[in-house]
Amino acid sequence: MNGLKTSALALGLAAGFASFGTDAAAQDCTTKIGAVLPTSVDWGKPIAATAQYAVDIANEAGGVAGCQIEMVLRDTQVDPKVGVDAAKALVDLDGVQLLLGAVSSGVSMPILTSVTVPAGVMQMSCCSSSTAFTRLAEEGKTNGLFYRTFATSGVQAAVGAMVAQDAGYKSVAVFYKNDDWGQDIGGLVADDLKALGIDVTASIAINDGQASFRAEVTEALKGNPEAIYMALYPKEGTQVVREWISLGGSQNMIAANALKSDEFRDNVGMQYLANFTGTDTASPRTDSASAFVDAYTAKFDGPPNGPGLANSYDATMIALMAMHAAGKDATGADIAAKVASITDPNGTPVTADAAGFTMAKEVLDGGGTVSYQGATGNVQFDKNGDVSAPAVTWTFSESGIEEQKYISLTEVNDFMASLN
Repeated sequence: MNGLKTSALALGLAAGFASFGTDAAAQDCTTKIGAVLPTSVDWGKPIAATAQYAVDIANEAGGVAGCQIEMVLRDTQVDPKVGVDAAKALVDLDGVQLLLGAVSSGVSMPILTSVTVPAGVMQMSCCSSSTAFTRLAEEGKTNGLFYRTFATSGVQAAVGAMVAQDAGYKSVAVFYKNDDWGQDIGGLVADDLKALGIDVTASIAINDGQASFRAEVTEALKGNPEAIYMALYPKEGTQVVREWISLGGSQNMIAANALKSDEFRDNVGMQYLANFTGTDTASPRTDSASAFVDAYTAKFDGPPNGPGLANSYDATMIALMAMHAAGKDATGADIAAKVASITDPNGTPVTADAAGFTMAKEVLDGGGTVSYQGATGNVQFDKNGDVSAPAVTWTFSESGIEEQKYISLTEVNDFMASLN
């Protein structure tokens, strides 16, 4: 990144905190927004902290529609029932018109269908990738209330298949979590592997709450696959890998980003992860993405290496800018309708910091539109509320996560087109 631009953005962020505090203090109204995120798991806490970070920046920049924002956070425990109960409380008791979350598609979907759409509340997810949301939008069942800053499962599935092809694997067994997300990405990756001529020896569903997955692992071993692909979360992933290794399975492993977790690495052990490759969507190599990394590192004393952090930041910032454009006492539908004015490719470019938030408000108040340049780049949604994204492969090291390869948006799209 250009050092001068980085410095300018960093100074803008610092100046934003210094100059907007008086305005924030002078305000005497507060608007609540809701957040349903998995704070009881290690990888969920930073996602929630990043959303709060974006709220703090908006408040330092004078708030939204003349009021300070209070983010009321409730833990989903990555459990659909808990998530729905949390969302209902935020909508019915706290009266929120904007809901951030959830993370798992299996939690976001029931919240969308049973809480936010019936209540007319806008839902913005940082980290739900199931293509089922796209189908729901195409059928007109989201009422335009759902957006997400994370690319669909199709990207990671394709890159998982790419990893298998590049490694020369001829056969792969697929383990997937038995929920909306796992079923979606598990089916997609199986199709992509087959399109490349790679034998899918088994597709095994993994259910919550089992004491052991020995039966499932034994079934997968029957096909003697060269590698396994995992669309699992750390708890189930750890159990599956332990059983897999103990029963003589190969250490050739490919996984979706849900296993991008110190918990998983530490509980499995680095000695068994030498041939492990993870996939994830990525921020583009742009000045705005680099500026976010610098600002985040300064704020949290470390880079944003966990899953969904850049996406959480952009989801929150875009939603809050749309909330400002919609005005005080806006409904969820009002807020959702203003998202296009925040991500207009022909709008005034605004940075993802306090200075950029202030500029966005000025432009929007004057009747203009803005082009948000964020942690994941120049965000643009399609008619279904979806985004596309570049990708990366990564692996574990003793110190954390190491990127192996960056795959540009053009490369991702070209490879996905070749599969079809």
